[in-house]
Amino acid sequence: MLVLLHTSPVHVPVFDALRDEAHPGLELRHVVAEDLLERARADGPEAVAGEVRARVREAVDRGARAVLCTCSTIGGVAEAAAAGAGVPVLRVDRPMAAAAVAAGPDVVVLAALESTLRPTAALVEEEAARAGRPARVRTVLVEGAWARFEAGDPEGYARRVADAADAVAGADAIVLAQASMAPAERLTTTRVPVLSSPRPGLAAAARLRHPAPRRHAGG
Repeated sequence: MLVLLHTSPVHVPVFDALRDEAHPGLELRHVVAEDLLERARADGPEAVAGEVRARVREAVDRGARAVLCTCSTIGGVAEAAAAGAGVPVLRVDRPMAAAAVAAGPDVVVLAALESTLRPTAALVEEEAARAGRPARVRTVLVEGAWARFEAGDPEGYARRVADAADAVAGADAIVLAQASMAPAERLTTTRVPVLSSPRPGLAAAARLRHPAPRRHAGG
């Protein structure tokens, strides 16, 4: 079983659909804790580190073989919780950040929440250091987008994000920092690669849960 830790219920059907499309048979369990994002926005991600660890431990106690955190704001503290969990814990945006670094050194991070900008930029820089590549990261807050999300206007939300991506110049890759921004990817017209996190994040977590079998020498 793979447990997904969300801070919004809107992610549940998104990841269920991705599972059905690309990972049939993968058992998912969703845990939604909206208050974690609210507190992390107000007081910083470390303010919820203890509760995130508790959520991860609870998931393991209930049979989780891996945990995927779909919130970029608290992704760092979620991964840190792996140390005492005994199972892999992955932040959903890490595979996306690695792909951005592979595309080139100039990476633009778009976010609808200011609290997400710094953690995502730091993640891109971390992945660049891990790959031994240079990285010049710029961050852009998409003004007014989160208000559309909170108003229950996903189309307006995605449109604002897509417009912001299309306005980016001089980038090798554009990172959509929040999983909720993924629908904007198909609305963009820019030639710069626009990367979102749900699909590669779930694929990476599925590999942690069901690692590929090793090939025997000569086989």
